[in-house]
Amino acid sequence: MTNPVDRTVLCMKWGPLYPGSYVNVLHSAVSKHLEGPFRFVCLTPDAEGLDPDIEVYPIPDLGFTPRHFAHGAWPKLSVFQRDLYGLQGRALFIDLDSVIVDSLEPFFAMEGDFISIAGGPNWQPGNPNPEPRLASGVFAFTLGSLDYILDAFLADPMGALAVVENEQQFIEKHIHGWKTWPADWVISFKRHLRQPPLLDRFLPPRRPPEGARIVAFHGDPRPIDVARAGRDRWASFPRYGRGPVSWVRDYWLENGYTDPL
Repeated sequence: MTNPVDRTVLCMKWGPLYPGSYVNVLHSAVSKHLEGPFRFVCLTPDAEGLDPDIEVYPIPDLGFTPRHFAHGAWPKLSVFQRDLYGLQGRALFIDLDSVIVDSLEPFFAMEGDFISIAGGPNWQPGNPNPEPRLASGVFAFTLGSLDYILDAFLADPMGALAVVENEQQFIEKHIHGWKTWPADWVISFKRHLRQPPLLDRFLPPRRPPEGARIVAFHGDPRPIDVARAGRDRWASFPRYGRGPVSWVRDYWLENGYTDPL
């Protein structure tokens, strides 16, 4: 890319859990929900199968061990480098297990040093979350401005594992201040759309309500699980989910998913 762009959408992929098709679907959906120029960047050790319009760079080698890849998503901290492959301006990081359902323009318009999901036990339907915990599934920041968080990790990478469970807790512990997205912008498939226990045996998950922009599929199930026509049951006991969720399946296919569903 010859001219720098001050809006970047970041994602990250490693290991076999999320194939390249996940990145391609996210790129397609982002392209439909952002106006004007932006860069779409995937940090990954494996670029096989990624669309040519996706910019690909390695996950920076900052001494992450297999434990950092297995417990949480510690490599996300690498996006806080002062110089991340020359990227400039505002960045919006989106996890691969996200479904984009409305415009992403407001995520770039909202001001704040660091803006993230108001997660935690109280991330439930209803406003507001009285005790939000930082959740790193969707976050925005200015590139190069939060290198002090990465410096804190690099001072003792293994010690960080002993202090907190995952990278989002580490960010919350060290960041100088953060804001949350409006409660209706990013919602949880499990918390906000899935039917209550017992009812989920008979009723399909609800569609995203008006005002929702991203549906987060944190943990189990993943979006591809609920999109597959041939998968009968996709939830874990005592929860229950049966058959494909039509709006997720449509999203996957409309955004170019080509592997068998």
